[in-house]
Amino acid sequence: MSHETTCTDCCPTAESLVRGRPEAPRAAHIRKIVWLLTGAMIFAVGILFEFLVEGGRYIALAAYIISYLMLGGKVVLRAGKNILGGKVFDENFLMAIATLGAFAIGKYAEAVAVMLFYQIGEFFQELAVQKSKRQISELMDIRPDFANVQSAAGLKQVSPEVVQIGDVILVKPGEKIPLDGVVIDGEAMLDTSALTGESVPRKASPADMVLSGCVNQNGALTIRVTKAFGESTASKIIDLIENAAGKKAPTETFITKFARYYTPAVVAIAALLAVIPPLLLGGAWSDWISRSLIFLVISCPCALVVSIPLGFFGGIGGASKKGILIKGGNYLEALSTLELVAFDKTGTLTQGVFKVTALLPEHSYNESDLLELAAYAEAFSNHPIAVSIRAEYGKSIDKSGLPQYEEIPGHGVCVNWNGQRILVGNEKLMQKRGIPFTQTEQMGTKVYVARDDVFAGAIVISDEIRPDSVQAVRSLKALGVKKTVMLSGDTPQIAEAVARELEIDEVYSSLLPGEKVEKIELLNTQKRPKGTLAFVGDGLNDAPVLAMADVGVAMGGLGSDAAIEAADVVLMTDEPAKLVEAVEVARFTKRVVWQNIALALGVKGLFLFLGALGVSSLWEAVFADVGVTLLAVFNAMRIMSR
Repeated sequence: MSHETTCTDCCPTAESLVRGRPEAPRAAHIRKIVWLLTGAMIFAVGILFEFLVEGGRYIALAAYIISYLMLGGKVVLRAGKNILGGKVFDENFLMAIATLGAFAIGKYAEAVAVMLFYQIGEFFQELAVQKSKRQISELMDIRPDFANVQSAAGLKQVSPEVVQIGDVILVKPGEKIPLDGVVIDGEAMLDTSALTGESVPRKASPADMVLSGCVNQNGALTIRVTKAFGESTASKIIDLIENAAGKKAPTETFITKFARYYTPAVVAIAALLAVIPPLLLGGAWSDWISRSLIFLVISCPCALVVSIPLGFFGGIGGASKKGILIKGGNYLEALSTLELVAFDKTGTLTQGVFKVTALLPEHSYNESDLLELAAYAEAFSNHPIAVSIRAEYGKSIDKSGLPQYEEIPGHGVCVNWNGQRILVGNEKLMQKRGIPFTQTEQMGTKVYVARDDVFAGAIVISDEIRPDSVQAVRSLKALGVKKTVMLSGDTPQIAEAVARELEIDEVYSSLLPGEKVEKIELLNTQKRPKGTLAFVGDGLNDAPVLAMADVGVAMGGLGSDAAIEAADVVLMTDEPAKLVEAVEVARFTKRVVWQNIALALGVKGLFLFLGALGVSSLWEAVFADVGVTLLAVFNAMRIMSR
């Protein structure tokens, strides 16, 4: 029996927190309180007439029947409907058969009490789950309500779903940005905490990309839409969170299988307990039937099938508040057993933004001449190194003076500029063209420049290490990660220098994308069977490697469709330290989940044993069922508020 058939009608599952019915209004809670109080008062009348009023037996019985129908009628009806639908072994069946059996053997007060306290427990459980719903709703409050579209007829407020790419929208102070786009007018500070978990606002100015879900704190922004609503950042994040509950963790899968066999087994044991002992040992049949009924009430696995999915979903929600998107409970649990972490270098441990750090002219050239030659040679290239050279040059480039441009794969470029042949590339290019040059030993990527086969000098370009990379690696080791590895396409000299600074255990350099996959396969053989391997990359060109690892982590995924699609975990900011937070959330979640498993099985096991011996009563059985469920749910909610 899956958890859907165990507690479907009375116990919300984790999925229902995001896909279930709307949050019950305050009036509904008040009506339920009135209903419970009325049922309890009629029950109290029954007790009063049975024990304190002479000859009040029949009035007491009438009061018991009325209160039972009020408090337990729906449970019995649900049990009947489920039996007709082929769902026999659920909590409704257990409660119905136990209380109707109690009525049959004359334990009227106990039967009503079971339903009363069961309904009280359900009410408090519902309140707890509603609190989780509110927390998750707040988490997903990035969904925009409307968009102010500018047109020839003026400003019109429409649903974000109907806005087209290229439309111009106005976002006023205090409003959510409804769709991704580019600022074309205005400046403002944006609250991005719902997306990134960062409390510090970000400034938005003309030409800046802005993302849906951010809140405009001040100033009006005019934005040209670049993505339809279904492809916007807010929409993708909401969809990711809503679908995360469908990917079960191994622990959740185990509990589902456990419940499938557990409930029919305890029903069979209860039946045997009612029949075998009086046949073999003698004694009153009513006594043994009473024990079997107590056994049934205690046996319901509701605490497990509700609190465990809620725990994993709480972990996913708690991580999302920190700017960490985890695509399912399976990946959350995998993070808790992290043993090996492999990092991509560029854009992950380093800034991924190349900058000219040294100009080394030779012969009659000065720094300005050297930089100008390189900038014109790289005029048509979109490579990050070319972009950094043009950015350092900082002047406009007249491309009309560049009639011939040749890209030499793996070497560099060759252009004709004002009748001169300019070569810009690596040392292989200089060697291939037979140009004598001076190799530089400075750290970074070296770009060599020659004009008309005469060496003009070298330019050194470096990629800065992220501020928190060192601490991230140290913290992972402190959490028990056995090995950290760096995979890089850079030269051994650059890769090893970065690895030394970051205290990385192992480094592989000069790797092509296919070779990175081979290294991940190698690392997979080095971990324990229950350990997991994570690969952390920028999510843009690492899809094969992300897929090969147990957990693919895309870092700096804010606004990156490729990152959100390819990875199992998306760190929404450019901070490697977010991986440490993700592991901490995963381990805390797993601890709470196993606390709930131990609590539920331990308490139920004890009361099942006491019930079979006749020591515990139906009143204690109610605590074992409803009480333990509530304790487990409240414990699971600690994850969300952590």
